[in-house]
Amino acid sequence: MTQKNDTSSRAIPDPDGIHQKRLDGKVALVTGAGQNIGQAIALRLAEIGARVIVNGLTREKLDGTVRMIEEAGGAAHAIATDISDPQAVTEMIAEAKGTFGGIDISVSNVGRRLHMPFDEITVRDWDESIRINLSAAFYIAREVVPGMKEKNWGRIIHVSGYDGFTGHLVNRAYNIAAKSGLHGFSKALGKELGPYGITANTLVPGAINTERDWSQYPGTVVEDVRQAIPVRRWGSVDDLAYGAVYLCTTGSFVNGQALHLNGGEFMF
Repeated sequence: MTQKNDTSSRAIPDPDGIHQKRLDGKVALVTGAGQNIGQAIALRLAEIGARVIVNGLTREKLDGTVRMIEEAGGAAHAIATDISDPQAVTEMIAEAKGTFGGIDISVSNVGRRLHMPFDEITVRDWDESIRINLSAAFYIAREVVPGMKEKNWGRIIHVSGYDGFTGHLVNRAYNIAAKSGLHGFSKALGKELGPYGITANTLVPGAINTERDWSQYPGTVVEDVRQAIPVRRWGSVDDLAYGAVYLCTTGSFVNGQALHLNGGEFMF
């Protein structure tokens, strides 16, 4: 008797919504959203339907981001607060919930990158920088993860930096330590929270064309940097923003990873 081939048990499942391309009904929090990478991420997430809470320290810049989102037909709300203060983070999330509801997507983008020789770093400098660059991501996660677990869906994104992986910049000890720590935190969250439908990943920008204080990058020659990048251009803030869009939509199988966006300057 010929046995019938039953391939149904080997079919690859593709549940509805697993590769969704829009974020309608989702609420995103983006820190450092008054300019540069954070602003671009906020704009692109809003563009595909997310309602966005934009955070930063400068109210005028945040209002500008909100205005851009609203003029494009989206919804946004600005909360100016210092996320290196855990109580301020608790209050921010409470305000966000009262405005749009629970946070589904959390993008931690705030960072401080001062050029400082190791033997000049004080304990106060170190502690303050670690709070801003690393601990703030923990303060936010502890507030938003419970709601994500209830919904069985969430996206956590930490914006790191390639010096946290390459160590190629001198006089940046605390920044390199914090940025490395951010990715370690992503991996820990991704492993623990994956069963709840929550992914955690790190976006790693390389040389990105942003408004910055060039005094903190002594000796940098813009054209030399461009020539060192195989694609022969500096990155744009939208390169990072579309990376975030991918992780929040069709990149649902990416978890605990570092997405390097550096044009091939460094290859991992």
